[in-house]
Amino acid sequence: MNFLVYLGIIILLPLYAQFKVKSTYNKYSKVRSTSGMTGAQVARLILDHNGLQDVKVVETQGVLSDHYNPVTKIVALSSQNYHEASVAGTAVAAHEVGHAIQDKEAYSFLRFRHRLAPVAGITSNASWFFIMAGLIFSSMNSLLGIGIIMMAVGVVFQIVTLPVEFNASSRAMTQIVELGIIRNEEEPHAKKVLSAAAMTYVAAAAVAVLELLRLVTIFLNRD
Repeated sequence: MNFLVYLGIIILLPLYAQFKVKSTYNKYSKVRSTSGMTGAQVARLILDHNGLQDVKVVETQGVLSDHYNPVTKIVALSSQNYHEASVAGTAVAAHEVGHAIQDKEAYSFLRFRHRLAPVAGITSNASWFFIMAGLIFSSMNSLLGIGIIMMAVGVVFQIVTLPVEFNASSRAMTQIVELGIIRNEEEPHAKKVLSAAAMTYVAAAAVAVLELLRLVTIFLNRD
């Protein structure tokens, strides 16, 4: 692959994904949901409907900082989504509850990602010390190989994240439709919010795979 094309992909793809999710979220966060339910109410309703009364819904600071913590059993929603009744807030809240439902059902990819997360965090950060040393000192190609192996753990984490996020979005749509939280005309809008958010994970995984392949190519060409 031409280096300029490669550089364009790893820089422009994440930027486009971030632009897409922010613009889509901003657009539909201004569209009030017909149910009039805040994100916190949506999350609580879906949790209770699925027998997850033990999972708490709390407010967290930041924008699009929404997440589910499988250790503390907490769905954390950013202030805007927690307090306001919007199509975007409904979709995001339902998505995070989707992770809680995955946790309850012991969804295999979620469990695997949760176990891999601490290892991937360590190896991803440490890998660059080995990679840089291997790239600078061509006689120490084995260090580059070690760095690549460590980096691969992080890439696997990025790839495993994809089915986790897509599945959570699918569960979210099922819940908000079946419970009548959104109407038919709101479904396409909610899907757009979830699809835009998923694009950030796709971009991250694509960039990670490309970078890994580039380093593997360098390593093999040195032999």
